Amino acid sequence: MLYAAPTAGPEPTRFGFIVAKTVGNAVVRNRVKRRLREAAAGTVSLRPSGLNVVVRALPASADATWTELCADYDAALASAFKRLDQQ
Repeated sequence: MLYAAPTAGPEPTRFGFIVAKTVGNAVVRNRVKRRLREAAAGTVSLRPSGLNVVVRALPASADATWTELCADYDAALASAFKRLDQQ
C-alpha cells in the first residue's frame, strides 16, 4: 500500500516505510525495508519536491522477489501520482 500527499511548500520529497511484525521476523522486515528504500531512491527524481510518501509493506512482500516488489511499488506509485494529479 502506498499513500502520497502534497506538502505545503517546496520541501524535498520524503519517504516513510511501515513494515509491521506481520511481515516476518526482524531480519525479514529489515530486508523488505531495504528493498523498498532502494526502490524509492530510484523514483525520487520523478517528483523531487513537494510530496510526502508512506509505503506500508503487506505480509506478501516478505516472499516477493525483487522484480515483483519493484513492479508492485511502481504500480502503487503511479496510481498515487494519478490521484494527486486529478485533484
